[in-house]
Amino acid sequence: MSLINPRRGDLIAALGEATATPYFIYRLRNAMLSSPTGRRILRDRPRITSQTMSMTYLRTLPENSVGRSYAAWLDREGVSPDTRDQVKYIDDEECAYVMQRYRECHDFYHALTGLPVMVEGEVALKAFEFANTLLPMTGLSMFAVARLKKAERQRFWSTYLPWALSNGMKSEEVINVYWEEQLERDVDELRTELGIEKPPDLRETRKLMRDRRRAEKAAMEAKERVGGIMGN
Repeated sequence: MSLINPRRGDLIAALGEATATPYFIYRLRNAMLSSPTGRRILRDRPRITSQTMSMTYLRTLPENSVGRSYAAWLDREGVSPDTRDQVKYIDDEECAYVMQRYRECHDFYHALTGLPVMVEGEVALKAFEFANTLLPMTGLSMFAVARLKKAERQRFWSTYLPWALSNGMKSEEVINVYWEEQLERDVDELRTELGIEKPPDLRETRKLMRDRRRAEKAAMEAKERVGGIMGN
């Protein structure tokens, strides 16, 4: 079920832990150990929850700041920092924290890329995460592309998958971002520093396609009405 529904967080969490060990979670931990910032995160072990992230404060930050973008994304999508499951099946304490950190940072990746929480956006973000973290669960989650409509699948293969793979591989390891220290920074500046290009606005793209279909339908109906009048 988790392979075709990337919004089933409970199933994705269990699958993520089962497939991350023994190799992949150690690789991600080693990536953190190789970075000064990553080492600080492992030492401090910060958590991202509604208790540690004041939404009231984040909403007062400048409009294009990391914190304001994160809060705006949470508000728009109707989610909170508390939606991430606790790690249950990874025995190594440090590796368990690495997996927890990855989960709790996921919504920052949404805010950074602008990809929405709908299935199409989640699949695109999972593709980016797979290229960046190599966690098998993120790659397996791309099977959810089968749930997309034909036009959405075409858009994924032609636009969002190439973006995800290119940017995920060339950018810095996003697990090493100390988000708590970046809240007041300009989100475009941080994105550039990480080497990530912002993908086409998925919500706007979908809206334009809906508008075009409505316009085409209206034009067809108008043509049929004129044809009917001329025939009479």
